[in-house]
Amino acid sequence: MTRELVYVPGDLVRTYLHDPPHHTRLPRYARGKLGVVVEAEGSAPLADVRASGVDDAPVTMIYAVRFAARELWGEGDHDVVLDLSESYLRKAGESDVR
Repeated sequence: MTRELVYVPGDLVRTYLHDPPHHTRLPRYARGKLGVVVEAEGSAPLADVRASGVDDAPVTMIYAVRFAARELWGEGDHDVVLDLSESYLRKAGESDVR
């Protein structure tokens, strides 16, 4: 069964701004930041759950998301691409566009 993608290349997304009390693969420097989906990379068990020792973690789509270094750190003229779980992302709204 093929799963429909929530995000497609070019979608503007914002990462969730949260600080969970457990392991997460969403780097602190990328939380609450605006990026652009580059591609869907396939699905994998959610690393946040797997890290707690659960073998049957939910499977989630992983997306390559490009961020401007300036968005992440306030400076820099390069881009950074992170592989992020679908659960870390939300579609950016019009208020997100600068």
